[in-house]
Order: sequence, then C-alpha cells, then structure tokens
Amino acid sequence: MGKKPLLKDIAREVGVSTTLVSYVLNNLKEGRISKEIAQKIREAAQRLHYRPNQIAKSLKTSKTFTIGLIVADISNPFSSTLARIVEDEANKINYTVIFGSSDENQQKSAKVIDTLLNRQVDGLIISPPADSESQMIELQNQGVPFVLLDRYFPSVKTNYVALNNHAAALMATEHLIDSDCRRIGMINYRTTLFHLQERKRGYLTALRKHAVPFKKSWLRQVDISNDKIEIEKAVKDLLNLDEPVDGLVFSSNIIAAHGLKFINTLPVKVPDDIAIVSFDETEALDLFYAPLTYIKQPLREMGAMATKILLENIGSNNRITQVDMEPELIIRASSVRRRNA
Repeated sequence: MGKKPLLKDIAREVGVSTTLVSYVLNNLKEGRISKEIAQKIREAAQRLHYRPNQIAKSLKTSKTFTIGLIVADISNPFSSTLARIVEDEANKINYTVIFGSSDENQQKSAKVIDTLLNRQVDGLIISPPADSESQMIELQNQGVPFVLLDRYFPSVKTNYVALNNHAAALMATEHLIDSDCRRIGMINYRTTLFHLQERKRGYLTALRKHAVPFKKSWLRQVDISNDKIEIEKAVKDLLNLDEPVDGLVFSSNIIAAHGLKFINTLPVKVPDDIAIVSFDETEALDLFYAPLTYIKQPLREMGAMATKILLENIGSNNRITQVDMEPELIIRASSVRRRNA
C-alpha cells in the first residue's frame, strides 16, 4: 500500500498553503476563498485519493460524527424503514449511522449500547426492549446524548419521539364499530412495553365509549418473539368462539402477516365474515386478496424529528423534548363491509 496523501501534498500540487487546503476540505470560510481555487483543491484531493484522518479530526473536535441506532429487529420492514430515514437525515449533515438490533432482549440491547459507545458514537437513537429502564438511566448518568424512538418509558424522563398509540388503537377500533362490527377482537403482544399497552388501552376505550360490552376472550396476547404457531392459535381461538369475532385489530404488521396467511387457509371471507385493521404499512400485505386497512405512522417525520433532537443534544442542548405524533387511518378493502339492510 502506497503512502497516504496528506494536506501538504495537496497544497504542493495546487501551490497554496496547507491551511487553505484545510479550510476548503472542511467547508470553512467559503465566502473568503475563490471558487476557482476551491475547485482546484478539491480536484487535487480527488486525484491524489486523499481521505481525511477521522481519528485526528475527532480528537480535535471531540466528535466522531457518528450516531448509533438500535432498533428491535432490522429485518422488520418497520424498523428498516425508520433506519433508512434516520440514515438519510444524518447524512444531510455529514453524520454516519451505525445500526444494531436488540431482538427484544435486554442483555443484547446492553451489549449493543456498550459496543456503540466503545466506538465513540456521539449519541444514540434507541427503540428499547421491555424492562430496560435501568439502561436509559445509566446513559443519563453517563451524560450520553440519546433519544428514544417509537417507544419510551413514562417513569424515565427522556427525549422521545413516538406515536400516540392510544389514539391510534381507538381510531382503528372505532372504524370497525362504524363498519357494523360488534364482536371486535385484538391480538396484541404479551409485554410491558408502554406503547403496546397503550394500543390495548385504546382498543378498550373505544369499546367502552360505544357501549360495546367487552369479553375477555376477545383479547389475545402472544409472545413478542412473533411465534407463527402462537399467532395462528390466537386467530383460531377468536374464530372458534361460540360467537366468533366479526372484527379484528392486529397490533403489529408481523402479527398481521402471520394472521392473514392463516386466515387465507380458512373458509372465512374478509371483510364479510371478519373485518380487519392492522398497524403499519407493509408491501407484503398488499398481496392479500383484500388489501389491509392500517394505521399509518408518520415514520419520516418521526425519524427526522428524533435525529434533529439528538443532534441538538450533541450540541450541548440539555433540554428534554418529548413528541407524540398523530396517527392516520388508511381505509382499504379489509374493513369495508356491506351495511346490514
């Protein structure tokens, strides 16, 4: 491998000072440097294959210009979409994003956080697993800038950007009531995560608000590991009740994917026999014969806001910012039933 080119090599090539080269390549004092000279410096840097010394730069600025992003599962379309949005937003200001998945596991989450901090990231955006409040408190004690995204813990005062999940589930359930459903079930995760508890609360609020008597057998909870067999059993149980549910809220896109695949094997028609609403847009669900009605989360706004708040905190802004964003109901064929005569 040949010798790495330095600033002085570019300066010698163009016939200017090393300081001037540094100003141009770091986008400093742009108005005081002629465009012609700046162009020559950049062309020389490209010709010589110059790469800045990020280690030296971070020592000088006390920043690495990297962000750590921890999601539940990067293979989930919801998480990967959020990750791409954060990456695009960070790239606008020359920040790089390093990704990791917690797999809904506290121990793995702690390991990924430690790995990212050991890499000297400037801050973290985290979708934390259940019961990981102590990890957030430890980050606060260490003075690490971070923002919680999609999830948060009411007991820990932190920056967060999330959906108003109570309003979202209320909206989804009320839509099924408006579609003449009177036995409405929900399949949710068995977890302490606040945003999922809020989805259950919104579902129950809607039933109570519209005087629909709730039966415990309508609410099924499955493990957050997304076990296909357990999700299928929950659907089967709801459809095998003495009075089967005629409306169903899936609390996540993964539950919906497994649930609809199973429903497709049954002599049940959507939406005539059962109307369905889910959370989150997923292209794979468009392949179902009755395209799914779903709660749309403003992912671009959420990702952009979380990135903005984090960068403000990296810049020594210690203000706590908490943002609850509003959902949108996208009505499609899976929930539009023929009105009873």
